[in-house]
Amino acid sequence: MSTITSSTGKAESVTVRRTEWSDAEEINHLISPASVAVFGRLNVINLLEKANLAVTLSSSKNEVLAHASFSDHPIEELVDQACWQNRLQNYASAEKLTPMNTLFLRLFVAQPGFSIGGAKEIFRTVFSAVVELEHICLLTPYGGALEAALQKIFEPMTSVTDEAQYSAYVCHRHDHCPRLHIRKARVEDHDDLMHIFGEQITPLVETYGPFVLSELIETQEQEHHTAVCESDGAVVGFISVSAHVDLKLLNKCFELGAFEGLTKTDPSQQEEPHQLEEENPADDAQQSDETNEPVEGEQTAEEETAGGDQYTDISQTEYTEPCIKETVDCCEDSEPDGPSNAFCIQLFTMEKKFEMRSADFLPYLFKLFPERDFCVISVPKQAADFPLLQSFIRVAPRDTSTFPQELYLCHRWGLTRRLEVRVAVSSDIPAVQSLTESLSQRDSIIEDLDLFLQARKNSDGTALQAFVAHVDGRVVGLIITRDEEDIEFIRANFDIERFMYFSHNQREEHGRLCHFLLSPVFQHYTKYIFREVLRLAHKSCLYYLLPPPHDCYKNVSAHSLTAVLNFMVPVSPRRQIIYPLEELGINAPSQHITKLQAPFALYHTNRKLAMEPKVTINARIVVVGASDTALAFLEALTFCPHLRFNNLSLISTHALPDHSSDDCSTFLATSHCYNDRDQCQISLCSWISVVTGKIKAINRADKHVELMDDSRVKFDYLILCTGLQYQMPNLSNADVITQTSNSLKPKETRPRVPSNLFLLNDHQDCSVAHHWLTHNFTQLTGDAVVYGNTIDVFTCIETLIGLGVSGRRIHVVHPPEDQPFSCFPDASVELAVKQALEKEEVHVHHNCLLLQINDGQHTEPVTSASFSTDGAILQLECAVFFSFSRKSVDCDAFRAINDACLVFDGRLVVDSGFHTNDPSIYAAGPMTKYSRRYHAEEWSHCCFQSKEVGQSLASVLLAQCDPTLERPVDPPPDQLHLIPLYSQAKTQGGRLPGGYNYLHVAKPVARKTPSAHKGRDLVTGCAETGNYFHIRHSQFDVVEKITCLSKTPLPVSNLQSLYGKHQRLLNNICSRYDEGLIQDMYSYFKENWCLALYHDRFADFEQEVCQIMDSAKLQDESGSVSLEEALQQIADDKAESDQLVSLSQTFQKSQAYSALRNSVLDYLKYNRYHLSMYARPGLL
Repeated sequence: MSTITSSTGKAESVTVRRTEWSDAEEINHLISPASVAVFGRLNVINLLEKANLAVTLSSSKNEVLAHASFSDHPIEELVDQACWQNRLQNYASAEKLTPMNTLFLRLFVAQPGFSIGGAKEIFRTVFSAVVELEHICLLTPYGGALEAALQKIFEPMTSVTDEAQYSAYVCHRHDHCPRLHIRKARVEDHDDLMHIFGEQITPLVETYGPFVLSELIETQEQEHHTAVCESDGAVVGFISVSAHVDLKLLNKCFELGAFEGLTKTDPSQQEEPHQLEEENPADDAQQSDETNEPVEGEQTAEEETAGGDQYTDISQTEYTEPCIKETVDCCEDSEPDGPSNAFCIQLFTMEKKFEMRSADFLPYLFKLFPERDFCVISVPKQAADFPLLQSFIRVAPRDTSTFPQELYLCHRWGLTRRLEVRVAVSSDIPAVQSLTESLSQRDSIIEDLDLFLQARKNSDGTALQAFVAHVDGRVVGLIITRDEEDIEFIRANFDIERFMYFSHNQREEHGRLCHFLLSPVFQHYTKYIFREVLRLAHKSCLYYLLPPPHDCYKNVSAHSLTAVLNFMVPVSPRRQIIYPLEELGINAPSQHITKLQAPFALYHTNRKLAMEPKVTINARIVVVGASDTALAFLEALTFCPHLRFNNLSLISTHALPDHSSDDCSTFLATSHCYNDRDQCQISLCSWISVVTGKIKAINRADKHVELMDDSRVKFDYLILCTGLQYQMPNLSNADVITQTSNSLKPKETRPRVPSNLFLLNDHQDCSVAHHWLTHNFTQLTGDAVVYGNTIDVFTCIETLIGLGVSGRRIHVVHPPEDQPFSCFPDASVELAVKQALEKEEVHVHHNCLLLQINDGQHTEPVTSASFSTDGAILQLECAVFFSFSRKSVDCDAFRAINDACLVFDGRLVVDSGFHTNDPSIYAAGPMTKYSRRYHAEEWSHCCFQSKEVGQSLASVLLAQCDPTLERPVDPPPDQLHLIPLYSQAKTQGGRLPGGYNYLHVAKPVARKTPSAHKGRDLVTGCAETGNYFHIRHSQFDVVEKITCLSKTPLPVSNLQSLYGKHQRLLNNICSRYDEGLIQDMYSYFKENWCLALYHDRFADFEQEVCQIMDSAKLQDESGSVSLEEALQQIADDKAESDQLVSLSQTFQKSQAYSALRNSVLDYLKYNRYHLSMYARPGLL
């Protein structure tokens, strides 16, 4: 926030921010004839879509006072965007203008009173934010005179020929935001520096005394230096650097092989760019970074006050805030393998106003150590991101590292301003072969490069483009792209329109990234290289398709694109309509949309995103358990486009769910939160470090989790989402009295599980059971005992029958329940399943409590089981035993929670914000319960959809971690003891005996709450015939429950979309049902009219309609009234139907009716690629 003064003398507090789409209308109103005379007639939306940088000056009331749009090339009417440098050679000093240091002004508008002040503030901010920017040019062919504000900023460029047919102007950094002056620190600077440090210096003062800063300055010598930066003679920043770096410890804790271990291996090659390393997306994205000793390295370099064009140094960055970095003295007994090639930053601070210019230190620092090529800095993991790090590269920690800080480094070549991107030529082949020498995808890369050089096309005829990044003629990177031919499929299946206006990008402007290779020391320039590739290739958008780990694409160099993922944004998959293609016929959407492709994750960048830094969050967030709640939490974090989480870890018994094979998944019922395709499309393995294991202990004081193998995982935030698991049933008579199927108390010790007794809790357990059954049971003799009362009992039976096991060999044993209970809320479904079991001759036993296995003798393997019944003891011989009798918190997790003194009351106790009694430990999902102070024993997270709970947990943690969000305010006192309620439906499904496909969608309900249904039920079909469909409406005619039982596959996502819809939206389903017009709801919901309801953007459309109706005004005799007031008046007067008709006619004459009609047509038009079966005006 800063203050500018208008031409009338009015002072206004203003903010310079990135332009949003909602600003377009105000910007359009600011365009004057004088602006058109300079910039031409512009489509503002199209300009904002194609501009690399668009900034807006807004008032404290968010009113647009001024706006400027910048691009990396002049307007297309003047010159081809890929060749603008040649065109500017007609002007003096044009050789200083390069793609890296130059932007072009495409539009500037302002309110008349704020034109001059607004222009100065915008240009100062742009120069400050874009570190490498030195010049801003304005080229116009229209001949109009610049307005006064621009005349004060730009100076004409002198033409050296008479051929120029356009006007050219330029402004320079040194006129608006000059480089800071860097000099050696002096003791006299002490007082100024103490003011800048503020409270940040307190820990150092308490440790080393009040004069620690002056002593640090006084002790400067050849291997230790301090420096300050000045602006207008005032000190605004400080840095301290040292040549002492503990290379032994750093190499032990970090992957420094690509940087030669920070040692000099060949002094003659010390300034040569390093060779490429092969990278792995899963390894680079997130790894657990911990350290046993804090070792500090911070870097800074500085440039003296010369003009920007003389600099040969530049830095790349990620966003951060200034903070103090302390270094610990290096271990003197560490002996590196070679001479040290690095120096470190020990202490650094910057005034907040100048923090974006902190990279000005870097060139100066490298001059202090001319024989060293690397500057390193270590940063506390919970320290806020700060702009200096934009010029550094994060070094991945080793898997075994416990280093408590993040390590960043900068190579002196990483400051060069001479990095250029150009089209690849045949003479680049030797250099590319050298770069790819160690890569497994080398052959694929060379093959695609040869195809480009020979034919400009790949083998299927798709246009290829290849570019090289080079410094002074030395190739340091290779980028190969192709035209994106499947853009319709990508648009339909991924939410790319979150980042763009699709209609303002031509089909040929979409490209796919095939290969990206870049020397590690230049990786912080990735976004600049993207920007140049888009310009040279005449593209506006770039995509990268990441296949799942179990697939292998021949022409995709996944391992070489790890760094790319950090500089692109992940794109969320969209929920798809399941089309009845046969019924639609020619009205079906294009095959480009409906075709089935192998799943992939999508990453994206465009011209705007190429100049948007991400906020780096290094806090160690450790999630325990791969439940639906945990996956939803991780998905919400990783799909924040403006954030980069470097330390997300998942501890799971069987790692992430692997759905590469569906043969085993039918053992268990499903919540339909995530399926195999969803897992591939969100690709969590690219962003998180997965630790396979189980927790043994939680050390709250030291903030680490100990695993069963005695390894440790450090955390700053611990998220417990283990869920509930089936446990080993009690096996002794002594336990008969206490054993119940719904017991909440975990066992204190884990009994040994026999090899043929299966507790199925996840996909891996099912896979093991499937393999064992195939080799040890299905083709042999012996019976199977399935024990329990849950729906998993029946899905397991159907899987056994599907494996060829005769029903006569299966015994279903139901334990007694405290209260009458059925896992099927619908009696018709329960009856159909019962009849299916009878048909298959499955033996069913009720009210049987497990007493013993193998008569109390040895338990390996299980050969018999004894059950107590209402009569005699039931003795069953068995070759395999499945237990689904009791779910509770895993006993190892319980022991770790209990030993850590976290409050456990049958479940782990949390408050309404997911907090346990430890502020660093959160918990969510079925393993939790609300504290008793809420007096809500009947409600817990298990009552709600796990995915929605996980997303809510992510929003709570983001409020703590994301510096771009305001800190949440405490709720009012009257809301402190209220629990949050969630609205999304809980879904349960699976394949049941008899070949039935089962789906149950219902609103969240409290446990042990008697049903008090006041709505109505609509039922078609019969459960026994496999076409049963049951919809329950609430008393407000809103769908609150759906139950389906069918012999054919169910369109699950379509049916889930019906939940929460009013019966009027379902084409007046109640009245049609009463009239006997609906005989089969499966067919009814396949009709064309309802497909729009299944669209993933229908909820947004509903919200827009509600806003229109809420703001609707009707004219009557008494004046203007709202629609709600008019309806209330009719209700109070108990009006007749003719008054309702009159109201309807009045509404049709209002502006709201026209807006409503346009909204419907816009919804169908905008989504016509999905909703091609709807007629639109002009179509017929």
